[in-house]
Amino acid sequence: MIIDDDPDVHSATTFALGSLEIQHRPLSFLHAYSAAEARDILQHETDIAIILLDVVMEQEDAGLQLVSHIRKTLGLSDVRIILRTGQPGYAPEIDAIRDYDINDYKTKSELTRTKLYTAVTSAIRSYEQICAISASRRGLEMIIHASTELMALQGLQNFAVGVLTQISGLLGLHCDGFVCARQAIHDTQVADSELYIIAATNAYTSVLNQPLRALDQASVADIVQRSLQKRHSIYEAEATALYFSNVAQRDFTLYLNTGLHLNEMDKRLLGVFCGNVSVGLDNVMLTSRLHNYAFYDPLTGLANRLKLLQTLNEVLASSLKSHSALSLIDIDHFAETNDALGHQFGDLLLCSVAQRLQNHFGKTCQIARVGSDTFALLGDEKMVRPEEILTLFNSPFDVDQQEVQLSSTIGLIKLDEYDSDGSEALKDTNIALKRAKTNQRGGYEYFTRNMGVEIRERVLLMHALRAAFEHEKLFLVYQPQIDMRSGRVLGAEALLRWKTDEGKFIPPDQFIPIAEYSGLIVEIGEWVLRTACLELVHLRSLGYTDFQMAINVSQAQFSHPLFMQTLNKALEDTQAPPNFIELEITESMAMKDPDLLIKTLYQIKQLGISISIDDFGTGFSSLSHLQKLDVDKLKIDRAFVNAIQKNSSEGSIAKMIVQLGQSLGLSIIAEGVESEMQANTLLSYDCHLAQGYLYAKPLTREDLQVWMGQQTLLS
Repeated sequence: MIIDDDPDVHSATTFALGSLEIQHRPLSFLHAYSAAEARDILQHETDIAIILLDVVMEQEDAGLQLVSHIRKTLGLSDVRIILRTGQPGYAPEIDAIRDYDINDYKTKSELTRTKLYTAVTSAIRSYEQICAISASRRGLEMIIHASTELMALQGLQNFAVGVLTQISGLLGLHCDGFVCARQAIHDTQVADSELYIIAATNAYTSVLNQPLRALDQASVADIVQRSLQKRHSIYEAEATALYFSNVAQRDFTLYLNTGLHLNEMDKRLLGVFCGNVSVGLDNVMLTSRLHNYAFYDPLTGLANRLKLLQTLNEVLASSLKSHSALSLIDIDHFAETNDALGHQFGDLLLCSVAQRLQNHFGKTCQIARVGSDTFALLGDEKMVRPEEILTLFNSPFDVDQQEVQLSSTIGLIKLDEYDSDGSEALKDTNIALKRAKTNQRGGYEYFTRNMGVEIRERVLLMHALRAAFEHEKLFLVYQPQIDMRSGRVLGAEALLRWKTDEGKFIPPDQFIPIAEYSGLIVEIGEWVLRTACLELVHLRSLGYTDFQMAINVSQAQFSHPLFMQTLNKALEDTQAPPNFIELEITESMAMKDPDLLIKTLYQIKQLGISISIDDFGTGFSSLSHLQKLDVDKLKIDRAFVNAIQKNSSEGSIAKMIVQLGQSLGLSIIAEGVESEMQANTLLSYDCHLAQGYLYAKPLTREDLQVWMGQQTLLS
């Protein structure tokens, strides 16, 4: 652009440069004959490389003022300004260079054709370099902006759509294309060998979410496949395929239906962008995997407990609640199968069950794996029916070329009029499942409010029991054991009691099962053992040196790995004599793990402690097992003693137990003896030992000592 009020200067400059090429390109000229005219032209023409500017025009400093306008007002920082003057006095060179953003200063007299060409060529080169740097800076800014936008996107499909959008903006193109990846739209765990179109512009929406082969354009599929095979981008005259590498080595390519005519700088910028996309792709895939780990079961691909709770809360907050049901499906005896055939086989079995559930309910219900061998089913109550679920287990499962027959137990809840949240609904369904497993394996139970009340009462009782134990509210009573022939006191059975702060007694058959369920029985059992041993030592100090203390041991306590250590420590700390201690175990304990029992009984007997089997006759013992146990005494359960009536044969079970014990060389004691008739009948059976209300109720330690003193006086 030539800005000068002298037309001859315009003509001379055009004549001098018009026939020349600079950087292999001809020059084009714009002309302004005043600063005002130049302002008008510059308002619209911004792509100017050089301005040859006269200092003095309509005003002495019009040229210098125009420099300020160009740089500050119009913001044209790239254009090169060469100041020319025929009157240097109006703009001294040093002052002009120092105070104004100009790039060269020449007097018109020194600007010969050669020097003018040299100055203009140098300025154009400088301009092109500045433009390249500016374009690179703008490109990098766009890349940074695009990368930031992409990083905010979640999910592979959203990310792919973002890549299409950002690359169009970066290249300044309005073209169509798509992104394809070797994975379906849903971020599942199941690998897919096909390429899917996961994002597309308008021209390709008809094949969105479909395999690449659905696109009936061989040339398009060819360039995409070549890009994936070579693992780099391909630029052709009519199309472009950009390849994006990633840590997961998952194929990811963008197709554009246009060729890209790029210079080296553009290619480098595009390379930087593709690199940033690759990093973003790694992050998206990592996020997808984390999402899968958070919401999906890695073994079966089904939703997990967290995902189920999310869906369940959505259902409870919607109109679907009125006709929806939740079911928990527990595989019967899965642990035994897992132990017998191995965990790998067990995993295959679970996958087979998951697949059958998916095939039958996958289109209509939410299926989840919420436990090791427990599945959940959420959907319309017409579909989530126990009969339909149980039917799926009628035919065997094909696992590792073996047919495995399974059964399941089911707990269900109808969500209609259910007021609690998803976690409560799942918990209540689990209550129904536990009730079903207790009542009938292979059956089902629907949750009722009564079940909820019962379980909550049990939980409250469990917390109260723990608090009572910690605050020493539990205590022992002792029921004497008598030789019915002589009336002599042989000893007593230590019995655990719980009295609340309100003075209410909680029956042992209520709190002992809870203590066993919660595991608190181990701590309580140790305390009972020590307290009973201390009482035995105390009674011996009062002169009752033949007194024997019977102490109950629970299954959980007996099978605890530190039981023998606890027993030895109690004997050592209390100095109780082992040969006057009798441990009572239940018949069901004797049957649960005979090998462990025999080993432990041997260690106990080595200490000199005797063993009694409590509640004998209620557990359907195997006589072959009974013969192997090194025990000393059988205790006839009170139910069989109560059955002894006048002119009745119902006491025959008690008689058979006595005869069995005698044949095995064991002592026999009957509990719950309340009448003379029962005592006389037992004596007639040759059972001599008993305990019960006929002789004494369970007594506190103080009352026991008084009672013992009275028995001494009577004898």
